[in-house]
Amino acid sequence: MDSKGDGLSKVTTSQQAISSCCGAVMTCLLVTPLDVVKVRLQVQSNPSLKGKSFLDSDGLTDHVCVYENGSTQTGHKASGRFNGMRDAFVKIVKREGVKTLWSGLPPSLAVSVPTTVIYFTCYDQLRDAFISKLGEDNDYIPLITGGIARLGSATVISPVELIRTRMQSRRLTYKQLCACISSNVTKDGWLSLWKGWGPTVLRDVPFSALYWYNYEYFKKRLCKRSGKHEATFLITFSSGAAAGSIAALLTLPFDVVKTHKQTEIWESETTPTLQHRHASIWEVMKRIVAENGFSGLYAGIVPRLTKVAPACAIMISTYEYGKSFFRRLNKERDLKNH
Repeated sequence: MDSKGDGLSKVTTSQQAISSCCGAVMTCLLVTPLDVVKVRLQVQSNPSLKGKSFLDSDGLTDHVCVYENGSTQTGHKASGRFNGMRDAFVKIVKREGVKTLWSGLPPSLAVSVPTTVIYFTCYDQLRDAFISKLGEDNDYIPLITGGIARLGSATVISPVELIRTRMQSRRLTYKQLCACISSNVTKDGWLSLWKGWGPTVLRDVPFSALYWYNYEYFKKRLCKRSGKHEATFLITFSSGAAAGSIAALLTLPFDVVKTHKQTEIWESETTPTLQHRHASIWEVMKRIVAENGFSGLYAGIVPRLTKVAPACAIMISTYEYGKSFFRRLNKERDLKNH
């Protein structure tokens, strides 16, 4: 199911990277329209979001939208009031054009592709290493390797994501961006490039650990039930959707806290003349519970599941299909050479 198999015909690291790259591109292309529509609906239902940075996540990476005077920074005219997702799709396409559904795609790809390549490739490499030492029967290997892989990819990509969010939220040119980064590094040191890393890891590492644990569990059970030695596209798709939904549900409080913390950071950068006090993660959590009760930690559960389930399903099924393709290719090549 992974890079196992006959020694020579196993999937190589570069082939894993290509498969994960294709999965990231496919996920962004198919899920971005859902993201655009969902953000429009949420801003419509919560006018206080206007003029602020809005953070969204699909379980793989974050997407930033900035709203000013009720419209997005993409410069499109407003499409009126929406009555549900279907109505939003129709009105956006009719009044703003089909391209609007993919607004913000290039910056999302710029971060999601390298993040996903590092993340998925590291997971497979770590998993194979752990299996060779501990054996295949250890059910906790996906839990451990999933968390480690996500921690590594989040740490490597964090500066890139910070640069992207600044470009989106402040509309800086590359020259202005370089000057801004240089100024911050001079003032606060190189660690300033990892601002926001803590809240990101707080959400993404538990999500990843739970996701991979449940994905491998569901995949193994479905293969056993259907009598398959290798997971089919349907098995990986349904296992990814189920695992993503469970991980999203259990880590939603971390996602809510992460959103508050990241928005706090962006607001302090976009309005530097005002004094902003950065609350700790624990303080943010207590404030949310005090203002909205414990249900506040689960705000936005339906929109998050609507986004995460299909994103995880598309990503993992495309990735596994890519590896399966390369495995067959390598096997045919090996047979010809021997």
